[in-house]
Amino acid sequence: RMLADLSLYNEFRSWKDDPTMDRSCPFLDKIYREDIFPCLTFSKSELASAVLEAVENNTLSIEPVGLQPIRFVKASAVECGAPKKCALTGQSKSCKHRIKLGDSSNYYYISPFCRYRITSVCNFFTYIRYIQQGLVKQQDVDQMFWEVMQLRKEMSLAKLGYFKEEL
Repeated sequence: RMLADLSLYNEFRSWKDDPTMDRSCPFLDKIYREDIFPCLTFSKSELASAVLEAVENNTLSIEPVGLQPIRFVKASAVECGAPKKCALTGQSKSCKHRIKLGDSSNYYYISPFCRYRITSVCNFFTYIRYIQQGLVKQQDVDQMFWEVMQLRKEMSLAKLGYFKEEL
């Protein structure tokens, strides 16, 4: 396969020698700017920032709506959207999933479009965390880089609005 972005490849190789989750390192900085920030930019920007922080801290959970009894949560939860309104965009959409950030008791209903954007970023973070923790052993550096590129492609498709209805 042809190497599309040689500078990113070299940044990835350097990152892999001493993997960090620090977003200011050259490898992650580029991916934050080009993929992660655009993917997790929503009209409800305060909630969007909280989502990014939860993704970075690995404390975001996504679950299908309707499998659990509706719980009454504190009054502030009223603004978390509803099964017919996405909490991240404010748009009237059928929301089949909801997210929870950290140990908050608030659930936020999200549209399939937002869910795909969030899960594509989560998948990227999961993979680079695995590399950082030394859990990716079967692949050489080139295979790891191509997997990173595949995950970037998923984020790009998500931010453009392409999503699979059932993920």
